[in-house]
Amino acid sequence: MSASTTEAEVERQLDEIRVGSVEFYGEDELRERLTVALREKRPLRVKLGMDPSSPDLHLGHTVVLMKLRRFQSLGHTPIFLVGDFTARIGDPSGKKKTRPALSAEEVRENARTYVDQVSRVLDVSSAEVRFNSEWMDAMSPADFVRLCSRQTVARLLERDDFAKRYASEEPIAVHELLYPFVQAYDSVALEADVELGGTDQTFNLLMGREIQRHYGQAPQAVLTHPLLVGTDGQEKMSKSLGNSIGLTDAAEDVYGKVMSISDVSMLDYVRVLSAGEWPVLEQDAERVARGQGDAMALKQALARAIVARLHGERAAAEAEAHFERVVRSRGLPAEIAEHELLTGERTHLGLLEVLEALGLTKSRSEARRLVQQGAVQVDGARVDDPTYGLGTGDYLLRAGRRRFARVRIR
Repeated sequence: MSASTTEAEVERQLDEIRVGSVEFYGEDELRERLTVALREKRPLRVKLGMDPSSPDLHLGHTVVLMKLRRFQSLGHTPIFLVGDFTARIGDPSGKKKTRPALSAEEVRENARTYVDQVSRVLDVSSAEVRFNSEWMDAMSPADFVRLCSRQTVARLLERDDFAKRYASEEPIAVHELLYPFVQAYDSVALEADVELGGTDQTFNLLMGREIQRHYGQAPQAVLTHPLLVGTDGQEKMSKSLGNSIGLTDAAEDVYGKVMSISDVSMLDYVRVLSAGEWPVLEQDAERVARGQGDAMALKQALARAIVARLHGERAAAEAEAHFERVVRSRGLPAEIAEHELLTGERTHLGLLEVLEALGLTKSRSEARRLVQQGAVQVDGARVDDPTYGLGTGDYLLRAGRRRFARVRIR
């Protein structure tokens, strides 16, 4: 590859890498490193870490996963790092109070399905999948103290969330101050050329650059990305806030949740999730923002695109058909699961008990909430009495907009 061809390819890749990012730290350094990498046919090592602080990844995580996939498509080595060690500390980013540390057992259980979930977006067969307990569990106390000596408390308190908590006299636990050191050392252990993350991770990502210098490595480039707002349109997407769209959610649930977001959130979703792959949607979103387009048509197209990204085109078409039939036309799904329950020595079964037993709700408390909200139907009639009972017979139950079941009670 000639010098001019290499230079053109470097700029082409940098243009692709910039798409969707908020800040690009170390761009000139990466340009030089990428030039050498192309000449030597050595792929860059691109790191993305996620802590298994909960068992489910959500749509917000795909923002950075799509950028990692972009690097992969350019011929570089994607490194998906499962932060099983850092999850035991708890990332304080954006937290107003100390996050409780998880046990090793909780972390292990949460991490169990991470790779499968990530494979919905990333080709994990050609990626490095690592766990930071590999090197952190092996680090001696003396080496860890030496690592922590590379930074001052004053520097740590420059972090926005730490600074706010310190100013408001909210407690900051010592273990929280250690988190940035561990995330930074991960970049040393992996010899990362690039690290990706959300804007809430900026401090930690830049700490990686500093720590790499202390260990004699060239500092990684850093690309930060916007955070996706949840389905409530208020807070960032989070499983704990109940406003998330999970990567493992059924295709029709993903479609329905996207259709439930506000028009304002819809425009944000197109901008943040496109990753350069939805140019038509981006153009349509610009027209809608100017008051010239069809907002409902755009939301339907966005729902299809998101489901297709997670589940494939066929599932997207089926999810759209399901939504039209069940939600908009208030019809019934093509297939409804059938069950049988026994009353035993009782004359009837409680509605809340039945909803939970059939898997229409995850818990008795969720069943009660849906009933009280008028979101439960028995044979097409709304039931808002949590004490309602079902005697022997056949019933069609509906919980919320999209969950149906037939049950024979005898």
